[in-house]
Amino acid sequence: MKEWRNFTEGTWTEEINVSDFIQKNYKEYSGDESFLKGVTPRTKKVWSHCEKLLNEELKKHVLDIDTLHMSGINAYEAGYIDQENEVIVGLQTDQPLKRIVNPYGGIRMVYQELGAYGYQLDPTVDRYFNEFRKTHNQGVFDAYNDEIRKARHVGLLTGLPDAYGRGRIIGDYRRVALYGIDFLIEKKKEDLQELVGPMSNDLIQLREDVSMQCVALEEMKQMALKYGYDISKPASNAKEAIQWTYFAYLAAVKENNGAAMSLGRVDAFFDIYIERDFEEGTLTEEEAQELIDQFVIKLRLVRHLRTPDYDELFSGDPTWVTCSIGGVGVDTRPMVTKTSYRIVHTLTNLDPSPEPNMTILWSLDLPEKFKHYCSKMSIQTDAIQYENDDIMRPIFGDDYAIACCVSAMRVGKDMQFFGARCNLAKALLYSINGGVDEITKDKVLEIVEPMQDEILDYDKVKKAYYEVLEEIARIYSDAMNIIHYMHDKYAYEKGQMALHDTKVRRLMAYGVAGLSVVADSLSAIRYAKVKPIRDEDGITVDFEIEGDFPKYGNDDDRVDDIAKEVLEKFYQELCKHTPYRKAEVTLSVLTITSNVVYGSKTGATPDGRKKGVAFAPGANPMHGRDMSGAIASLNSVAKLKYSECCRDGISNTFSIIPSALGENKEEQIDNLVNVLDGYFAQGAHHLNVNVLDRSLLEDAMEHPDKYPLLTIRVSGYAVRFNRLTRKQQEEVIARTFHSKM
Repeated sequence: MKEWRNFTEGTWTEEINVSDFIQKNYKEYSGDESFLKGVTPRTKKVWSHCEKLLNEELKKHVLDIDTLHMSGINAYEAGYIDQENEVIVGLQTDQPLKRIVNPYGGIRMVYQELGAYGYQLDPTVDRYFNEFRKTHNQGVFDAYNDEIRKARHVGLLTGLPDAYGRGRIIGDYRRVALYGIDFLIEKKKEDLQELVGPMSNDLIQLREDVSMQCVALEEMKQMALKYGYDISKPASNAKEAIQWTYFAYLAAVKENNGAAMSLGRVDAFFDIYIERDFEEGTLTEEEAQELIDQFVIKLRLVRHLRTPDYDELFSGDPTWVTCSIGGVGVDTRPMVTKTSYRIVHTLTNLDPSPEPNMTILWSLDLPEKFKHYCSKMSIQTDAIQYENDDIMRPIFGDDYAIACCVSAMRVGKDMQFFGARCNLAKALLYSINGGVDEITKDKVLEIVEPMQDEILDYDKVKKAYYEVLEEIARIYSDAMNIIHYMHDKYAYEKGQMALHDTKVRRLMAYGVAGLSVVADSLSAIRYAKVKPIRDEDGITVDFEIEGDFPKYGNDDDRVDDIAKEVLEKFYQELCKHTPYRKAEVTLSVLTITSNVVYGSKTGATPDGRKKGVAFAPGANPMHGRDMSGAIASLNSVAKLKYSECCRDGISNTFSIIPSALGENKEEQIDNLVNVLDGYFAQGAHHLNVNVLDRSLLEDAMEHPDKYPLLTIRVSGYAVRFNRLTRKQQEEVIARTFHSKM
């Protein structure tokens, strides 16, 4: 096949196997960034036009909404930014930053979204989704029972994807470039012919899935033709490889408004085509960077229509176009290429930005020069996160990618049922208050009696707490099964799943919030004296603490082991329940910016935290309690075991002032590399890195116009600081900024 000229053959030529193609063909790069080129005149013109639109969007929050069309792969005419200067083309709709209406998730959500910005749904679409078409949201609430509704209402289970697209599904968008649509359709039809046997529920559902996937692939082909490209055949050069891959990703974000629409892992894949073009003399380094820059511009323009409630949970208008970069192969060869550098370099050529959500797959065996380049760019931009390739690779191989923030999946072979968070801190209060909510006073759980002790007893509280966690695990599992059954039924992501293996492995991704609150609370009960303060109804609403206690985040096993044990207990309880479609249970410690909302729904806790105060993000220690320096704080989080119970991820957001890293830039770069190596060598999973002073954020909060590009990592993703709500800005500023190592 002429499109595969000069590529090393392998298993990939006989079956769909992008991983094998990459391993047979990529060229490792161990040099520095000196080869990188600046922005081209064409890209300058395109990006300048985008900057004007982005500034206008910031003032209005939403630039425009298409209310005439429903979301769909081929629902919109071709759209351009500056057609004369675009080398990579394609927009979600016919205009940049115009948002899509997706009624399949829930028509009630659409009304809230449009109403918030003064728009009205097209009457024909309105009638269709009220008279003829049921939605995911309607199906979920038809099936919910009273206990799930209660747990959701009080904030015991928060952020469930029952009113928005679940997201966190990464199509193998590279397949379109390597094989072309026609080959992919042929293979799906072969799979369909082999799906035979007694027509069980599972087999019927899978056959329908594959049939819909074939339709989606045809729609992708028609969508690309509107831009003048025939993607039925494989890409023949680097420009086509990037364009074809982008069309596949574009199909996903046209059809779905999932909570996280991650890109996957493309650096080594793109680099193979770029290197071949170099050898053939058809591409220059300037042109290669231009292709990557313009590809990234398109990713930065992805938008979804969200409700105000959603924006409270996930502030800053994130799309989580997570791009996984680097890593090491199972054969021990680093997978860093020149295109790994080129992608990170867009933070220089196009200014710092939250999207795509750049995620470095860090290994002790990465080339040292690449480590130092990433460290330098972290210090300059605060726009990069790091995840431990050395603990993920043995589980997922060397062709996995990160979905959303911290969640690993094999590209095209795994998919995830996303499930938001259980509020562990509120659960602890239920164990003290006999299943009664401390804020609403509703009886939510029936299994425990309220505690009448004058001083809380550790063993008694722990026993009751674990009983509560057992009950919550059952309710959580039931809710997740309902949500994902209905999502498959009414809002199936046929385009993304068309770019997966037909027999895919499914992961059920549960999550927790408030871990550090619980660890400190149980530590206080065990090592100090904690007296409950009860109201006139006998409900504990506050606590008095006499004495000191070990606090999570100071490398103290007395409290760190409590955090580990709570996670292990909850994971074990979740594993007792049967997930939808035989999914494998996973668990994450992650809160995004929703730690503010979780805190607002939670009363005072035995650690001294007051009612309504935000939780720490993810697996972080509570604000200001990690007083023993940066290394001690990192050591505490590193004790949480990824492979044993938290394979969906353990998020840690790390802020340090520049002077704590060193007296000059070179020293800071070296020390940050050493911090990352030391942290991940312990088996830690994830680290957001912010290198800045608290005073900078305080000034930016009061004078946002002075810092239009200020980007920070919050919890698993980056955000423009001026897009956060005031409460979320205040919470970020209240976090620990380490002033010593």
